[in-house]
Amino acid sequence: MTPAASATMTPLTVLSEDEVLLRQSVREFAEGQVRPLVREMDDAAKLSPRLIEELFKLGVMSVEVPEVLGGAGGTFFHSVLVVEELSRVDPSVGVMVDVQNTLVINALLRWGTPAQHQRILPRLASSTIGAYALSEAGSGSDAFALQTRARQTDAGYVITGRKLWITNGNEADVFIVFATINPQLGYKGITAFIVERGAPGFSLGKKEDKLGIRASSTCELIFEDCLVGAESVLGDVGTGYKVAIETLNEGRIGIGAQMVGLAQGALDHTIRYTKERKQFGAAIADYQGVQFQLARAAMEVELARLSVYNAARLRDAGKPFLAEAAMCKLFASEAAERTASLAVNLHGGNGFVRDYPVEKLYRDAKIGQIYEGTSNLQLQTIAKHLLG
Repeated sequence: MTPAASATMTPLTVLSEDEVLLRQSVREFAEGQVRPLVREMDDAAKLSPRLIEELFKLGVMSVEVPEVLGGAGGTFFHSVLVVEELSRVDPSVGVMVDVQNTLVINALLRWGTPAQHQRILPRLASSTIGAYALSEAGSGSDAFALQTRARQTDAGYVITGRKLWITNGNEADVFIVFATINPQLGYKGITAFIVERGAPGFSLGKKEDKLGIRASSTCELIFEDCLVGAESVLGDVGTGYKVAIETLNEGRIGIGAQMVGLAQGALDHTIRYTKERKQFGAAIADYQGVQFQLARAAMEVELARLSVYNAARLRDAGKPFLAEAAMCKLFASEAAERTASLAVNLHGGNGFVRDYPVEKLYRDAKIGQIYEGTSNLQLQTIAKHLLG
């Protein structure tokens, strides 16, 4: 489907001229450079190195990094548009770009020192992928039940432990790692560190074999007396929980954008297919039962999009957005699963085979309700907001 044939209904008045141009350029890139590689990358469970190079050249790997440091100098909302458009074609590519921008770069911009900015951000803008290492075997939803420890020494800090389910783990050279310095202080003993690939005592463990977003790497990280310098602390010692919470709130908007893009892609494929597929002498799109299902899906995708855009606008305006981030992530992930499921249904037998793209989007959709905060955690956040 060409960019002009998309079923996106968002009026241009929602976006400024530069935002429209950004969306169009990323959409053209996704159609021309990403789409031909989707099946190959999914089969290989690996992102194309050449495609990653092109993403850096396009400038979408460092949307909010200031131009003086080699980035695009854009806004958080720009990042959301980028993630949405890439995910419309391949959510695996979308989440790689999302983690780079909404988690890693955002954390560094907010909490990093000028020296850390000068040392790390130009690399993230030009060629280096980042990863965000919080989750562990016993701390998924209970994010701060960390067992990874950091011990201060004369040479810096020694980190010991394991991290699981780390997106971009296989490609990343810079990792933001959370560890507990003083378990007696509970969450106030958590500290964030910048750890680089090649640090003594750091290694990659198992790469997960996943249901969906297979081209996006999800890896275990192993720290065996991993030594990092004192200058690697991100923020202040003991403020790692603030780094994590504030960054994840933004990251949830990014996942909402990924799910909106996925849902739009599934809807686009389905509209085209229902116009082409004939049964009982007519295109199945001519039947009111099909039309109503498509109409409801389009409504849900548009509402999810506006919810994501609203949360991103609030964030850029410096206004509270915690509940809105939870709402958009929750609603967009559920809308994506429903839309992708409908796409498989309306493709019939063709929807169940790998020759058609909706099968992959259906597999990709499930993770939206799990990572960066499960649906139950989003409901809990919304309820706490409502009840004060």
